Amino acid sequence: MKIFFVEPAICLSAFAMTLTSPLTTQYVYRRIWEETSNYSFVSDSNISECGKNKSSPIFAFQEEVQKKVSLFNLQMDISGLIPGLVSTFILLSHSDHRGRKFPLILSSVGSLATSVWLCLLSYFAFPFQLLIASTFIGALCGNSTTFLGACFAYIVDQCTEQKQRTIRIAIIDFILGLVTGLTGLSSGYFIRGLGFMWSFFIIAMAHAINLIYISFFLGDSLKETSSQNVSISCSEGFKNLFYRTYMLFKNASGRQRYFLCLLLFTMIAYFFVIIGVSPIFILYELDSPLCWNEVFIGYGSALGSVTFFSSFLGIWLFSYCMEDIHMAFIGIVTTMAGMVMTAFARTTPMMFLVRLPFLFTIVPLSVLRSMISKAVRSTEQGTLFACIAFLETLGGVTAVSTFNGIYSATVAWYPGFTFLLSAVLLLIPAVSLCVVKCTSWNEGSYALLTQEESSEDTSDR
Repeated sequence: MKIFFVEPAICLSAFAMTLTSPLTTQYVYRRIWEETSNYSFVSDSNISECGKNKSSPIFAFQEEVQKKVSLFNLQMDISGLIPGLVSTFILLSHSDHRGRKFPLILSSVGSLATSVWLCLLSYFAFPFQLLIASTFIGALCGNSTTFLGACFAYIVDQCTEQKQRTIRIAIIDFILGLVTGLTGLSSGYFIRGLGFMWSFFIIAMAHAINLIYISFFLGDSLKETSSQNVSISCSEGFKNLFYRTYMLFKNASGRQRYFLCLLLFTMIAYFFVIIGVSPIFILYELDSPLCWNEVFIGYGSALGSVTFFSSFLGIWLFSYCMEDIHMAFIGIVTTMAGMVMTAFARTTPMMFLVRLPFLFTIVPLSVLRSMISKAVRSTEQGTLFACIAFLETLGGVTAVSTFNGIYSATVAWYPGFTFLLSAVLLLIPAVSLCVVKCTSWNEGSYALLTQEESSEDTSDR
């Protein structure tokens, strides 16, 4: 008997992904620290490993380590860019006819292989530069964007009402927030209690269990279409992927095409800033004057993940009194305020308090996904989420690379510059949303598409 709930897979994947990111960053940070200096990295309440006095030698040394870690993160992200783009687009677009399970399975296999390699790397102390190769190979199978894109398409397949779709997507973001919050809270204790090797082993086990659940227990929401077009060649099938993307925009009316492109631009512009600045938080917290250890970083990650829960509550409550576009605008404005506050945070209590303005950071992403999904036909959801995932992969890697490069260049004279720049860049999606609103966008716009789809179905009979 098959289960048609993708939520357990999302929970396991969120746990593994949330634990992987801070562990990998801190592992690389310690390896570079130890290989650059002649002594081991010591992590406890003593701040001797983090100089706060700019005149001390340790301060200049840690700034050099910060630059090297940031540049290495840049190299890893670039290595997974091209394979991630190609695999994400092909897998998700192909899922419209072959089902959603295949991209879920393949991306889980890639994540499992990467986590196993991290275990071996930390156990045998292989050169950490080999992480670049594992990132490349893992991206070939589909990255986390591929996995989440397939999950969102799976959810949309099961939702018929517009409001139900918005709430269901918000529920997924809530689940992500709950799991990532608990995982982030415990990440520092994983490092202290188990060490890096066993922590990476737990991540590998989570991916393995997830793979088993998806392969043997999860039903496919589009199983009935999986047997279509079996006889077409690989080259023909690859050509059809791009053709379906072209038709996604061609079949839409001029007004719908305009809103579709504008909403995609708004979401990716916002996504670019949020994803790009996320890894910088850990480096910013490791640096002086904060000098956080792994436990404090875990606390910070947990507080940052509360935004998923608060964003879900915000969407659930705001949906009764305002339109989607207004909710998205609230999320963008409050996130801008959080970026500005972070740029000037110099104490631990202040760094914890800056999480408050980020309470609705996820609202624009959830709402804009829902708005975009309502602007296309039900038979084009996989192609749509393939486009979204493709743009998110391209934008995400470009953003992380860009922000790591900017942070590396500015950390010596002003570490908070990256966050001020983020606040300024968030003006772009804010202005774009204003354009959408001023051009007479409203919830009734979806009715036009519904009428078109119904008339086409009637004419085909």
